[in-house]
Amino acid sequence: MRIAVDAMGGDFAPKEIVRGAVEAAKKYDCEIVLVGDEEQIRAELHGEDPAALRISIVHASEVIGMNEHPAEAVRSKKDSSVVVATRLVKDGSCDAVFSAGSTGAAVAAAQLILHRIRGVGRPSIATPMPTPDGVTLMLDSGANVDSKPEHLVQSGVMGSLYAQYVFGIEHPRVGLLNIGEEETKGNEQVKETYQLLKVEPNIHFCGNAEGRDVPKGNFDVVICDGFVGNVVLKFAEGLAKTILGLIQEEIRGAGLMAKLGALLLMPTLRRLGKRLDVREYGGAPLLGVNGCCVIGHGSSDAKSVASAIGVTVDYVNGKVLDQIRDALAKEGDSDRA
Repeated sequence: MRIAVDAMGGDFAPKEIVRGAVEAAKKYDCEIVLVGDEEQIRAELHGEDPAALRISIVHASEVIGMNEHPAEAVRSKKDSSVVVATRLVKDGSCDAVFSAGSTGAAVAAAQLILHRIRGVGRPSIATPMPTPDGVTLMLDSGANVDSKPEHLVQSGVMGSLYAQYVFGIEHPRVGLLNIGEEETKGNEQVKETYQLLKVEPNIHFCGNAEGRDVPKGNFDVVICDGFVGNVVLKFAEGLAKTILGLIQEEIRGAGLMAKLGALLLMPTLRRLGKRLDVREYGGAPLLGVNGCCVIGHGSSDAKSVASAIGVTVDYVNGKVLDQIRDALAKEGDSDRA
């Protein structure tokens, strides 16, 4: 398996991207192709043996910035790292691409170069959210801010297949994010989507999911449009960091006995911190494009990058792309019949 990594994408590129790639190369059974400024990448690889790690470099002279218009930048900067990395998947040189750069640019590159799977109106970013018993897969978490009901149904189908073939959940429980459990709740978009989901044969639809259901793990897959999903995602990340920060602050300001108690609880607090740490998941697959594409946080550090490459490995090994193609092809044949 060969994974193309956009070495220049992200707030801390290329240093943290390269460090994460090295960590992943030691942990996962894959080859890694670092795409970007060769001189900078080699400088960050100082002290490592790329050949032994099965790491290679493909030079790209341009970088797409966070503030650039995604589609225009992808079209004009043909030699940007994210474009070159995505093209390696298109021509079959690599099995998947990972980027922690501009989400818009990664989505645009995937759509313009890999194209959408036949039958998919809009691709979706599927983000795993930690729960007491594992994760809830939420999609879309930012690829599209305006989605039609049929796009949300496609997200449900794709997310369900991902949960099944990557997380090993036999019949994933799919919920539609809404302001109440009742079928009549919500705006016109979700009410129409609900009716379509009730008769969708490719998923196990369990009704409306409220915001509190996401961290509780009451559903395996929760679908919403990208505007809502991205707000939920950023709120959850901020809340987790705030809670951990408040715990640390209270411990520092506590008396001696409280500090001794905290010392005894330290292993538990570390486990809690790990479960709430978004770096443990690292990347989110972009489902619906004709190739394996995984997107990371712009603030990704080495740990996040290594985790994201692990997500990418699982995505490829799960053969989710083939499952999505087959499911939507059958649905298209059924509609035509």
